[in-house]
Amino acid sequence: MSGRQPIPGDQPPTRPVVRLGIDVGSTTVKLVLLATGADPSADRLDFATYRRHHADITGELDLLFDDVTAQFPDAIVRGAITGSGGLSVAQAVGLPFVQEVIAETAAITRYDPDADVIIELGGEDAKITYLKPVPEQRMNGTCAGGTGAFIDQMASLLHTDAAGLNELASRHTTLYPIASRCGVFAKSDLQPLLNEGAAHTDLAASIFSAVVNQTISGLACGRPIRGRVVFLGGPLFFLSELRAAYERALGGQVAEFVTPERAQLYVAIGAALLADGAPSPLARVAERARGGARVGDRSRRMRPLFADAAQREEFVARHDRESVPRADLATTTGDCFLGIDAGEAALSTAQQRLGLSSFTLPNEQPILARSAI
Repeated sequence: MSGRQPIPGDQPPTRPVVRLGIDVGSTTVKLVLLATGADPSADRLDFATYRRHHADITGELDLLFDDVTAQFPDAIVRGAITGSGGLSVAQAVGLPFVQEVIAETAAITRYDPDADVIIELGGEDAKITYLKPVPEQRMNGTCAGGTGAFIDQMASLLHTDAAGLNELASRHTTLYPIASRCGVFAKSDLQPLLNEGAAHTDLAASIFSAVVNQTISGLACGRPIRGRVVFLGGPLFFLSELRAAYERALGGQVAEFVTPERAQLYVAIGAALLADGAPSPLARVAERARGGARVGDRSRRMRPLFADAAQREEFVARHDRESVPRADLATTTGDCFLGIDAGEAALSTAQQRLGLSSFTLPNEQPILARSAI
């Protein structure tokens, strides 16, 4: 069973200087205002938010600063920024940057010093941190398999979202082997099961099990996961059946599983704890965020496909000169040739003129889709 480890409560701010932590992830942005005391039990979380940015980091940060400055217009903060998208934001805002694995380790060290292992899943990354005997941190590289983005992709194949996938998995009876190294490979395993009529409840639970297998094989790489294991990150905080999948796989070797009360915010909390710059009015930080260099301005960009509208029109006109001759299927006589490729179908006459073409998304009923064509 998963335990819950409480951390700072919600009380009105009284300290003149509070710590600001911002975690800019691949799919979400988190912000906390943390007032620290002499010991962890005296810490107080004054403000916390977790939001999807839908690839518009700058726009979401503007809205986020509007909300926090409206509630705390006179706050004085000492801040830091972390996360996979945080470096350019830190440069724009003028706050120090903290690596995210370091940030979450700092939070766990303060609020759960007895923890042995941290498992954290984000939107496009996964991490295991062994805390004892000495810290050892492992993180996925170039592939987002087994992360929140993978879960979202697989959920779309079942016509639901992550929360719906979690509800389906709660009613499973059977588990199927599904690859999680890559979304393409996973779909190759999932589609035949859909074609054969496998229950969505079982497929949902199998997807979560695939995420667990990716974590254990791809990150642990044979090193045992033992002792007190702490789950962090949005997917593990919000998806109870994902936690249950880890417990099924690791229950025989783990003494205790813990899900902190605000596990989705721990990386931002860790950044706040590690903030060591000079205090600054929160309103001034927000002003720098809105008026400074926009996120991405420092990045090198590829040239656009077309320099202007005229160049694009010339490209379209050039390609439109070549087209496949078409025939009226109703008046065509003689031999015709039919070709079908998964979601596509085409019918050609003996005179090599296209008589019919169709493109459909088969989803989980490809036979019905072909019959409709």
